[in-house]
This record gives sequence, structure tokens and C-alpha cells, in this order.
Amino acid sequence: MGRVQAMEEVARQGDREYWIEVVRRVSEPVLEAVSKGQLRARMPVEAAAGLAEARSRSTHLEAFGRLVSGLAPWLESTVSGDEVVLQTRYREWARAGIQHGTDPTSADYMNFGLTPQSLVDAAFLVLGIVRAPKELWEKLDKQTKGNLVKALQTTRQILPTQTNWLLFSAMVEAGLCFMGAWWDPMRVDYAIQKHKEWFLGDGTYGDGHNFHWDYYNSFVIQPMLLQVLDTVEDKSSTWSSLRPVVLERAQRYAAIQERMISPEATFPAIGRSLTYRFGAFQLLSDVSLRRQLREEISPEQVRCALTAVMRRMIERPGTFDAKGWLTIGFAGHQPDLGETYISTGSCYLCAAAWLPLGLPASDVFWSGAAKPWTAVKIWGGEDMKADHASSV
Repeated sequence: MGRVQAMEEVARQGDREYWIEVVRRVSEPVLEAVSKGQLRARMPVEAAAGLAEARSRSTHLEAFGRLVSGLAPWLESTVSGDEVVLQTRYREWARAGIQHGTDPTSADYMNFGLTPQSLVDAAFLVLGIVRAPKELWEKLDKQTKGNLVKALQTTRQILPTQTNWLLFSAMVEAGLCFMGAWWDPMRVDYAIQKHKEWFLGDGTYGDGHNFHWDYYNSFVIQPMLLQVLDTVEDKSSTWSSLRPVVLERAQRYAAIQERMISPEATFPAIGRSLTYRFGAFQLLSDVSLRRQLREEISPEQVRCALTAVMRRMIERPGTFDAKGWLTIGFAGHQPDLGETYISTGSCYLCAAAWLPLGLPASDVFWSGAAKPWTAVKIWGGEDMKADHASSV
């Protein structure tokens, strides 16, 4: 695909309008069901052979928490035109989902603390709430706020491994701090200090002591590090002093991510959890939302690159089942790509790529003219400055 052809492809429809349509298509089954307390009744549970029953204990919290974590900036933002109706509905449905999901008497209670996986997705739910504090916390009724705090507290009985999982505990505690409940600063500090120790250079952290060729720096590590520090940095001068370094590392990793998107809008299918699809670009999306991209990367080129990736993946036959639920796969329905911890709900981490929808339509990310991303330019023969490792 040449440069002109690539740009024509992403310009077939207004990019923001296309993203909103993807949001609607992916989110509608989950949010409509959860708003009525019927997510367990409606959502299919696809999983590895023989594991559907076991995964059914956690997959509903996965679907809801992960979806909300990606939708949150858009839910919190001010929009106009046709988006208003959809946003209003999804705000109401998301709050209803929190109500049903944290009420132990509800048929849709999401089993906080029952499985190790519930710690993971409690953290993603918290990530969404602190990304949309007005819509997803302040507007909750008193009973639901209390139920939410209790649900999060039950995850403390789960011992995280010495990996990115430390950040799930840290995110939950940071959320409890935000909610005005008792929280454990030691769990937060331990996660921060271990990841400081696990930094490997050039914008990349190990998952524990080891380097992994996968997308966990984007799925979990760097977005959660940033958000934990955003939420509690004023509680410790040690934490606040780390934030500029953590941000600079995130900027470098986001730049690497942008360079990994080929002219054909593909990216390397390496490592674990490929069935999260374009959720692999959460960090690039997060840094874009923060308006903190490195100077050599324009917001417009990121928009075009992410739109092209999204089109390529979401429009692949088999991505959805007959009732509109996501299936396990990377480019279509590929159930063998799902690890034993993957189930239907897991796939909704793709929503993490939608974070720039929290920027207004007038922002240059959306309003600027289409621009080619780095790989399109380089493979098209354009002369560019050489790429270099970060020194931080």
C-alpha cells in the first residue's frame, strides 16, 4: 500500500465518526446488558477447551471493567452533535453497571475477590473511574459508592505476583485513596519502587526482572504507572519526583509504538494477549490524550495510524459473533490465540485505544488534516531524522 493509498484509506470516513461507530458496535451489547443487570444472562463465555465454566466467574468483570477504562475519557468529556445522545446513554448505562456489578444481592454481582483475575479487572474498573471522576464516581448514589468501596477492598485477599500484577493492587489502593476510603500506601509504593528497579532502558520496563517481547508495557505497566502517580503523587514527594521520569519514558515507548505500525496498518503479532487487539496501543493513545507526544510525532499522524489499525482489525470477518459480542482473536476469530486466561470479557481491552476520544473534536488530534505516520513516510522514501534511544 503506497502513501497516497494509505491516506485515502483512512479518509474514507471522518475519523472521529468512525471511532464513535466502533465504540457503539463494541460497547452496545455489554453496556445495554449490564445496565439491566443481565450481563451474566446475555454474554457468551468463549474460552479455552474445558475452561468456560471457570472463566465465567471473572469474565463479566473483565468485559465491564476493561470497556469502561477505555470509554472513560469520552464519558467525562464535552461533546456535541450526534455524539451527545450516545454519550448520555452510555454514561447512564455505565453507572447502572457499577450499581449492579458491586451489589452482592444482584444477579450481575461481579465476584470481586473470588478469583485472582478479579484483582486485575477491579484495577481496570478503577482506572476507568479515576479517568471519569465526575461521571463514574461523583454521580453514583451513596449506597453504590459504599458497595464499590467494599468490593474493591475484597480484592486485598489476592496476592499479586512479582510482575505487572503489582500495579493492579496499586491501582486499587490509589482508587480507594481517591474515593476517600482507607488505603494502603505500602502497596502503592512497593509497586512503584519495583517498577523503578525493573526499568530496562529506552522507554521499556521488564515484566518483573525479565524483558518480555509483548505489549504489556502498553496493556498495563506504563498507563497504570502514570495513572497511579496522577492519583496519589501529592501524597509523597518521592512519588511526585518520579512522575516526570515516568512520563518521559512513556513518551519514548509511545514513539516506538507509533513506529511499529506498518504502512499497511499492521503491527507485529508477538507475545501474550494478542486477543486484546488494538488495545495494544493503550499507551500511545494515553500519551495522545495527555497531549504529551514527542515533538517529532504529530497528533494527526497518530490519529491516522490508529484509525487504519482499527479499520483493519474491527472489519475482519469473525471479529464479532452473530449477536455482536467480540470473539477471541487478533485478525478475526482465532480461538487458538487465546491463552488459558483469555475469555470473551478479556477481549474488551481493545477499548483502551479509544482514549483520545476524550479530546474535543476541535483538538488538532481530530481537526487536523490527515498526515502519514512514520512507517508510511519512511517506506515511501521520505528522508527523515534517524531514530535514537532515550537516555532516561
